[in-house]
Amino acid sequence: MSVLDRLGQRLLFAFDPEAAHGLSIAALKCGLPVARRPVRDDRLKVSVFGIDFPNPLGMAAGYDKNAEVPDALLGLGFGFAEIGTITPLPQAGNPKPRIFRLTSDEAVINRLGFNNEGHQAAEERLAARKGRAGIVGINIGANKDSTDRVSDYERGVVRFAPYASYLTVNISSPNTPGLRNMQAREQLGELLSRVMAARTAAAAQPPIFLKIAPDLVEAELEDIAAEVTEKAIDGVIVSNTTIARPRLRSAGFAGETGGLSGKPLFERSTIVLAKMRKLLGPDRAMIGVGGVDSIETALEKIRAGADLVQLYTGMIYAGPTLPGRILSGMVRFADMQRLKSLRELRDTSLDQWASKPL
Repeated sequence: MSVLDRLGQRLLFAFDPEAAHGLSIAALKCGLPVARRPVRDDRLKVSVFGIDFPNPLGMAAGYDKNAEVPDALLGLGFGFAEIGTITPLPQAGNPKPRIFRLTSDEAVINRLGFNNEGHQAAEERLAARKGRAGIVGINIGANKDSTDRVSDYERGVVRFAPYASYLTVNISSPNTPGLRNMQAREQLGELLSRVMAARTAAAAQPPIFLKIAPDLVEAELEDIAAEVTEKAIDGVIVSNTTIARPRLRSAGFAGETGGLSGKPLFERSTIVLAKMRKLLGPDRAMIGVGGVDSIETALEKIRAGADLVQLYTGMIYAGPTLPGRILSGMVRFADMQRLKSLRELRDTSLDQWASKPL
């Protein structure tokens, strides 16, 4: 971490996590921090589902919930940014405090509950940037008190299809009661059928991703893979936060409810990624997320089956220059290994990860 990153972290860590998050968004709106020129190297390019990514590293959903700073995130070096989760109606989310830093574990527990400004506010911002370069995914969800959650996803598809490089159907947050039940096969089948029909009827047809939880057993993964294949979903994002609490040292917050992200999530999310790659086969697009905080962890996600990789919590602890450092490290690795493309790494550790128990 650079000296500026350390100073910035100390400043932000002086505030409670949610206030610090707001300050970081405000800083990006003002053009801070100033990042070095994004790393460009043909060996980092990835082409999946008809989109040419300049590099495989993206900002995960959850940071820019309201589509306020996607271009600023791309300016930090990310090859793509995913905004949201966005619900049809604005909602405040769960009561505060609802974000907890587990500093000793380089982790975070959150129980935000899809707090966001709703479809209209996000659409206005996305419409204002339409036509700009850069790959921006849009993560859609359902309102907590919705009487028809599937309809909420349909509305999200129709509304944001014209602006999205890709759309993510998020049914894996642990912080909206009952939402993860939509991963069960019967409910998932209906959801995906209606989402795909909504895309057909929309003004544009971006790729559709399904974001799943890490807290699934083998049979549930098999059901999800079957529905993704049958409904011709373009890809899967593995994974959201976990409700498990694996070997945490930050005893003060370990008992807080919510989803755990960061370093402790890496192993479980990577095992699920590999098992899902095995189930879906080599051609379905997959994004690996969970515990990515270094060149090593980013590359290992690719080895375990990911085409693309996302991070969020890792940047809280490693600073805003992390994307550039990871990408520079990828270039050095390609040099040392004499790779023509990072794509050559994909699946090279697949069997090793997929054989591990959940």
